[in-house]
Amino acid sequence: MSDRTYRIATIPGDGVGIEVTAEAVKVLEAAAGRFDFDVEVHEYDLGGGRYLRTGEVLPESTQAELAEFDAILLGAVGTPDVPPGVIERGLLLKLRFDFDQYINLRPVKLYPGVPSPIAGLAPEQCDMVIIRENTEGLYAGIGGSFKTGTPDEVATQDSMNTRKGVERAIRFAYDQAMVRDNRLTVCHKTNVLTYAGDLWWRAAQEINADYPDVELDYVHVDAACLYLVNDPGRFDVIVTDNLFGDIITDLGAAIQGGLGLAASGNLDPEKRYPSMFEPVHGSAPDIAGNGWANPVAAVLSTALALSHLGETEAAAAVEHAAAAVLPTLATMGGPDMGASTSEIGDRITAAISES
Repeated sequence: MSDRTYRIATIPGDGVGIEVTAEAVKVLEAAAGRFDFDVEVHEYDLGGGRYLRTGEVLPESTQAELAEFDAILLGAVGTPDVPPGVIERGLLLKLRFDFDQYINLRPVKLYPGVPSPIAGLAPEQCDMVIIRENTEGLYAGIGGSFKTGTPDEVATQDSMNTRKGVERAIRFAYDQAMVRDNRLTVCHKTNVLTYAGDLWWRAAQEINADYPDVELDYVHVDAACLYLVNDPGRFDVIVTDNLFGDIITDLGAAIQGGLGLAASGNLDPEKRYPSMFEPVHGSAPDIAGNGWANPVAAVLSTALALSHLGETEAAAAVEHAAAAVLPTLATMGGPDMGASTSEIGDRITAAISES
């Protein structure tokens, strides 16, 4: 046994989540063997399928067990027969909130050999990290409805922004900028959202005194969508609120070649609780079981997990191996990839073992 052992919980979930998680675990175990650490992997049956069978989303006993792991690998959850919001709020958001995973980390990187929908975009023009505050904003669940189902219906949804929540997200983003290109962009809508936007921008300017080497910039979220398409090289690290981050990171995924390549981490940077790592694509029940799902996003999410755990060499090797496989694929997902989900996992695993 190695002197470094990590306990990893997996939640394969539903649909293609089951398939891509299997490949992520395969790659994780190959990295452990190559870099002399051990992993203990425990699988949990959670998601839409579990809910339909039992009516349970996340039992308290299961959550208590998950709290004891070093990291969680999530595949994808959701089935068409489960009403919207049941799994999202009862499982995903609950774990983020209860485990204080206040940072959502989304790399946006165009790898060599991967086509981007932006004509002429080269890999060196697209390499950024988007930091999304992950526990506040409109997703805090503050609001309600009145006279529901009538012509006089009223619905409210409030955005909650605390100084503590905003500041810790911004400081994390500054730390990321310090180990990258020393450029940080705050993304908000200060000209309209004058209360929340003012808090975000004022906090960023005040904290900048602690990071004098970092160049601080600001961009409205609508302008950010434009720049992400016509000048992605403008950005190195972006920090933004929960809703804006949810939207612009999917645009970033499109720029880098699609959701099949988009990795994410829901982080508790202080490691009081396990962080959760997941590809950002859905469960895609229409293609589940066909071997058409690209597992690279799940594998890259595993690389983020390894980096968070301090296994930086292994993380770099996993990312390099995944990137090396991409140019061999005919498409980034679907029946015409030129390799099945498991075959792609095998290629990445072999590349790690041979590195």
